[in-house]
Amino acid sequence: MEHEGPRLPTPRGPLSRGVDAYLRGAGRLPRLEEVARAEVYGDDLQLALYLCYELHYRGFAEVPPEREWDPDLLRIRAAMEQRFLSALRTDAHVHESVDEALAGLLVEPVEGTGVTHFLRAEGELWQVREYAAQRSLYHLKEADPHAWVLPRLWGRAKAGMAAVEFDEWGGGRAERVHAALFADLMTDLGLETTYGRYLDATSAEALVTVNMMSLFGLHRALRGALVGHFATVEITSSPGSRRLAEAMRRTGAGPAAEHFYDEHVEADAVHEQVVRHDVIGGLLEQEPQLAPDVAFGIDATEFVEERFGARLLTDWRASRSSLRTPLALEAAHIS
Repeated sequence: MEHEGPRLPTPRGPLSRGVDAYLRGAGRLPRLEEVARAEVYGDDLQLALYLCYELHYRGFAEVPPEREWDPDLLRIRAAMEQRFLSALRTDAHVHESVDEALAGLLVEPVEGTGVTHFLRAEGELWQVREYAAQRSLYHLKEADPHAWVLPRLWGRAKAGMAAVEFDEWGGGRAERVHAALFADLMTDLGLETTYGRYLDATSAEALVTVNMMSLFGLHRALRGALVGHFATVEITSSPGSRRLAEAMRRTGAGPAAEHFYDEHVEADAVHEQVVRHDVIGGLLEQEPQLAPDVAFGIDATEFVEERFGARLLTDWRASRSSLRTPLALEAAHIS
């Protein structure tokens, strides 16, 4: 009997092939030495980790829900997580204090060179569509990875986090849930809105950004890193969303595509203040020992986002698709 959820994607190597087979009840899990050999930010390890994490969200059509807490699967997931987290701590360590880490986020460069700057200034509609397809792995469950931290906070930090999450989930109105608004954006762009539809096409760099959220969210010991990550997202969202809204208008992406980013310009400008003063401030007031983890969460988020952006811009400037499988022109109005 099948269960609700997307279909399992095509494996990308021995790790993801082994996890896929085990989830289907058709094979053994990978060995620990296979985890040790895999490229930590590569397609195989990141897809295998994504498969494990997705069991905590909507699961997969072919996988019984009991697999979510399978001890053998959790054991191999822990080995992959250890490699992933160790790599992030090594590669993303920059700032010693939260104030130093935040300072860089609060200053907009005069001449930005990232993906949102590119899309606003010169991006084409096909590149906007690719960006949306890759981001759909997160935006179709927007704010869900961050919800794991709520039971691990209390007082001012918990209240502030809950207030921001409530807004992300539409303030009690289903049609205003940000995941639903992103689905509307995808419809404007002629993309399919089925949850997990573009997993096979998505790059390893995009998988890293989503897996890091799940890693931080699912571990109580990493609650400080999750708060740092969330702060980075909210602080950088408003200016980035403004540029993306302009990109949507310039490329003729459609009114729902424009509205998604316009909504984030306004909402996240308010969220930034709540996250900085109440969530981070409240957390560190109660647990000052978590300050290094908050700084790490900020730095790690910038690190993985820069890797993702570099992948997109390298491909686009070479006039090639950033996706493993280029998008079909599914909408009649796109030529």
